[in-house]
Amino acid sequence: MEMSEGLSIIDEYRTFGSLLKNVVDNRGKTCPVIDASGIPLIATNCISNSLLYPQFEKVRYISEDVYKKWFRGHPLPGDIIFVLKGTPGRVAWVPNPVGFCIAQDMVAIRADESKIYSKYLFAVLRSKTIQQEIEGLHVGSLIPHFKKGDFDDLQIPIIVPVLQKYIGDQYFNISLKIDLLHRQNKTLESMAETLFRQWFIEEAWDDWADTTLDCHSEVMRGLSYKGSGLSDSAMGIPMHNLNSIYEGGGYKEVGIKYYTGEFKERHLVRHGDIIVANTEQGHDFRLIGYPAVVPSFYGEKGLFSQHIYRVILKENSYLTTAFLYYLLMTPNIREQIISATNGSTVNMLAIDGLQRPKFKLPPKEKVVQFSGMVMAWWKKKGLNNLQLRTLEKLRDTLLPKLMSGNARVEV
Repeated sequence: MEMSEGLSIIDEYRTFGSLLKNVVDNRGKTCPVIDASGIPLIATNCISNSLLYPQFEKVRYISEDVYKKWFRGHPLPGDIIFVLKGTPGRVAWVPNPVGFCIAQDMVAIRADESKIYSKYLFAVLRSKTIQQEIEGLHVGSLIPHFKKGDFDDLQIPIIVPVLQKYIGDQYFNISLKIDLLHRQNKTLESMAETLFRQWFIEEAWDDWADTTLDCHSEVMRGLSYKGSGLSDSAMGIPMHNLNSIYEGGGYKEVGIKYYTGEFKERHLVRHGDIIVANTEQGHDFRLIGYPAVVPSFYGEKGLFSQHIYRVILKENSYLTTAFLYYLLMTPNIREQIISATNGSTVNMLAIDGLQRPKFKLPPKEKVVQFSGMVMAWWKKKGLNNLQLRTLEKLRDTLLPKLMSGNARVEV
């Protein structure tokens, strides 16, 4: 079958609810949880439209007995997790084996394959058009939520089955490749963290000299910018900001802003520099004091805002960016940084909070050896990230082009 370019391929629209065979809905009760081990109970923070499967982030756990007796049902492989509250409309694919359970604020939906191909439905639910429709339907200002009863108000475009399968499989296969690259990056990061812990914490020698961060690094304040200077990417300079750092550390690409206003030389940051969050709402310490390394794909230079610090090594120090980055993530340094924060509603970290922390200074040759290994892993992560950007762009533009007839397809 050949699809002509320039012609819409949508045959009709059907309500979301009419396309479903089953809905696993465990809302209405608070699930009893246990502390550390058991079956993971995922929450809405585990669901992202940029990742194929649910991610185990800040999960709670339940016992086997609760798993068997408390829930009305459990998701099966190939189901779709659909978030109802907080971030309505986010969806994720249920893997095989499942390995988790769901409670409130989300449901697991199962497509009726006699009416719609499940992977096509998954792709459509993530499309910009449907996400905008969900946003228009949900209620609640402080905590948005999409009611199960609204399923019949959401219109899903229907195309011929052969094209449903083609689009669904293409979208899913691209998402699988993206998932694989993300998992590779997590493995590389875990390897670096483990190596640092073994060499510089567990195997640290008592005769290593005591030192402080200010002996090896300088901390710089960022730009206090004006909102009128913000622009789109085509016009401005990349500006790294508080939203450029993940909770727990690491660079968050989706947080980037662009700026056309005035700035000074001291507000510039270069790829490979370390940035550190100095502000956080509340006192959970999930973000403040955590570092990230500025990636190369934004160019040689960028700006950094007043809510983050730029940390650079002094010329007379033999420490490296890789060593300093993982040092800032260690429990000992984290504890010292946290003790230096203050503020009632908004928690703040002063510059000296990144200067006073003490640590054991390892031999130069050990630092150099560690950094050589880690930089090779970071290079691999960088190549993976370039592939991710290409694949994510292809994934996010594939469906609109096909649905509008702006791409030629033979199936």
